[in-house]
Amino acid sequence: MLERTLSIIKPDAVSKGHIGDILARFEKEGLQIVALRMLHLSKSEAEGFYTVHRERPFFNDLVEFMTSGRVVVLALEGQDAISRYRSIMGATDPAKADQGTLRKLYAANVQNNAVHGSDAPETAKTEIAYFFSELDITG
Repeated sequence: MLERTLSIIKPDAVSKGHIGDILARFEKEGLQIVALRMLHLSKSEAEGFYTVHRERPFFNDLVEFMTSGRVVVLALEGQDAISRYRSIMGATDPAKADQGTLRKLYAANVQNNAVHGSDAPETAKTEIAYFFSELDITG
């Protein structure tokens, strides 16, 4: 099934110069980039995006991390894009991630884990709409 998913290249991966490697991986894996922008999230933008985690003990640290530098947000499209991208990302904890996954290659720890990806079609739709209007998306 043709799907879209949101990807965020997080501040740790951006600051270490991994944007190009990560984008190339998406294309190599057959995921088409249909929207892309770089931005520096404000505290309110990060809090809004991660509102689902507001009551979790890591929420404030997550917001601080996500506002610590520039991020690249993308909408990716492809057959079974959500599950394929989650497989490419690897486990949240890079120590537990499979060899060759983005998190194994580029992440330092559970918080500084290089990339974010939507976990379900409904989440993907909401997350993509958080950053992009329909006019921003090609494809």
